[in-house]
Amino acid sequence: MLRTQSSGDGRFADFDLSRVPSPCFVIDEVRLRENLEVLRGLSQAADTKVLLALKAFSMWAVAPLISEHLAGTCASGLWEAKLARNHFGGELATYAPAFKPSEFDEIAALSDHIVFNSTAQFERYAAQAKAAGADLALRINPEHSEAEIELYDPCAVGSRLGHPISKLDTLPDNISGLHLHNLCEQGLEPLRRTIAAVRPFLEAHKGQYEWLNLGGGHLVTRPDYDRVGLIEILKELSDDLGIQTYIEPGTAIGLDAAILVGEVLDVTENNGPVGITDISPTCHMPDVIEAPYRPAMLGEAGEINVRLGGASCLSGDIIGSYKFNDVPQSGQRVAFLDQAHYTMVKTTTFNGAHLPSLAVWNSDTDALRIVKQFDYGDFEGRLS
Repeated sequence: MLRTQSSGDGRFADFDLSRVPSPCFVIDEVRLRENLEVLRGLSQAADTKVLLALKAFSMWAVAPLISEHLAGTCASGLWEAKLARNHFGGELATYAPAFKPSEFDEIAALSDHIVFNSTAQFERYAAQAKAAGADLALRINPEHSEAEIELYDPCAVGSRLGHPISKLDTLPDNISGLHLHNLCEQGLEPLRRTIAAVRPFLEAHKGQYEWLNLGGGHLVTRPDYDRVGLIEILKELSDDLGIQTYIEPGTAIGLDAAILVGEVLDVTENNGPVGITDISPTCHMPDVIEAPYRPAMLGEAGEINVRLGGASCLSGDIIGSYKFNDVPQSGQRVAFLDQAHYTMVKTTTFNGAHLPSLAVWNSDTDALRIVKQFDYGDFEGRLS
């Protein structure tokens, strides 16, 4: 089971949960800015470029704030590329395990960098990408695993992600960059070991590529992350290989910057109290089930264990067991911490579950704005 990366209640300890509809994601733009300032400082100190991984966090209501601090975004296909160009600005790198022929011309026209997953894809689309003005890159698989869970391990045996370096003797013509990714919400030491594993390959092809993207999974906004060490690694790679470096964090940008607010609908009894909420992990925070992990709850305290779950008919739609001072009552609000990343981008309407509203809060001024509320039309519009 993965560990939650939440650092605790933080500024949300003072937020009145009744101020927003339920369920609702609430972003604290102050904490988001703090994370972005850390990343901008890292970029300046290491002369690296930092891109937002849209697959993790795509809330374009805060795009202006993000664009002030980062060099651009990375997209995983046509729709994310469109979102990037429409709202975020800056450089755009687009990667997909395989591109659809019907979409590629549009992707190439939108993107500054196209990252191919295989040499076959590279050769198939290189001329189209160059004609559109995009530079060409290849994702390599360093064949070195660091992720704690196989579901999130791009270097697992048999992985479809990236060209294995052991099977890549020469780089394609007209290549500009290399991309690798094998981390998942981790500190510096896993990256250090990864660089050691892939360094012989990088040095063997020195002078054949202009930039190296080290992907995401670098949890650099955690207080205990060794940022000085990361700066040293990035500068060393840049100086020794004569390249521009990139990283593309997702979790690090939204770390501790949001909560998911919900409401207790009923409490039943089955080997202890069971609280049914309008937050469905399978619909609203699926990593709780997929990883799995137990999200931290705002203000958790007490001696009474209550098992919380969603209102869907999926028997495993369980968030986890939490401590309360008293058995919660119908109508009582609850909230889960660190819910900016890999949540709102993954929501579904399975079982007719309501999509959570989206709100932006300023923890300095207490200003709050509801930026999006969903209704039946959003559910019906996805079906036919």
